[in-house]
Amino acid sequence: MIHITKKTKDEFVVKLEEKEYNVLLDDKYWQELTGGKKSKEELIRKSFDFLLERESKESILSRFDLRIISRYFPEYEQEIKQLMK
Repeated sequence: MIHITKKTKDEFVVKLEEKEYNVLLDDKYWQELTGGKKSKEELIRKSFDFLLERESKESILSRFDLRIISRYFPEYEQEIKQLMK
């Protein structure tokens, strides 16, 4: 189960079993991906679902900006935009 806690306006702590991740998500990127229709927490949750379908939780960086996902997975933005409609 994924548990997300808001640390600051743009920083979140994501707990997945015994692992913890610090995730950055600025308002501009959140708007770009969701159109403001979904919460930042929901976007982060779906992004982790996306990542976990492709790699193990141990392979996910412990601290990252959500923007970098598309560097590793070019299909990320298109797929996540579809999920956020």
